[in-house]
Amino acid sequence: MPAVKIKGIRINYQAKGEGEPLVIINGFTGNIRDWLLQTPAFKKRFRVITFDNRGSGKSDKPEGPYSAKMMAEDTVALMDELGVKKAHILGFSMGAAIAQEIAINFPERVNKLILLGAWSNNNDADSGLTPELMQATQLTPQRIPGAAMSLAINSALYRLIFLPLKSMMNRRMGAAAYPGTLGQRDALMTHNTADRLKLIKAPTLVITGTKDRCVRPASSEPLARQIPGAKLVKIENGSHAVFLEMSRRFNKEIMSFLSA
Repeated sequence: MPAVKIKGIRINYQAKGEGEPLVIINGFTGNIRDWLLQTPAFKKRFRVITFDNRGSGKSDKPEGPYSAKMMAEDTVALMDELGVKKAHILGFSMGAAIAQEIAINFPERVNKLILLGAWSNNNDADSGLTPELMQATQLTPQRIPGAAMSLAINSALYRLIFLPLKSMMNRRMGAAAYPGTLGQRDALMTHNTADRLKLIKAPTLVITGTKDRCVRPASSEPLARQIPGAKLVKIENGSHAVFLEMSRRFNKEIMSFLSA
């Protein structure tokens, strides 16, 4: 797969299809392969751009801390490298935090915005990351050293997300490595757009699975209320990985929104 240098960091990416650009941003420790059930469907209509965030996959994994805003700047820089002036942006989980920062700080670069498994902050009782995910990601170097800690975090995380999808879980193990895991964890924990959501101008779809064990499903409601004109879709019994677990329903919602 091709790669580009952005701010001294090698970013691995893939672009397939033709048409309006659709940039998909991965979640915590995710990689390009996560979208194997979306890219073939979406590329028939769009130029689908997927990539490995700094800290995971085949992209470089510099020392942290990272932030959602930093990774939003990475995404916009990748768009620049690929000659993409404006795109639909689909962000999943941590990628949804990054997507929010793009829509707030670079509104001219966003056509339509899709936020999957998203939240605006970790400070409200009914919003943000679940206690299960917080526990899974709060391992420290004092408890488990180096790469073993990275593997432990990923193992706990994938059990939460991919328990029904064992083959996918096995393929993803080791996708992120220390210190990239820690850098991305910083972006998760510090994300906060609660007082800036009103600045988002792009037509927005907020989509969540009602059985999400990583991000509180109720987090989607304040997002949809505070983003002007946002549409909220709840997929009954969907997990955090609803895009894989219920791919046909998910793909249909995305195509319908982007086609409207």
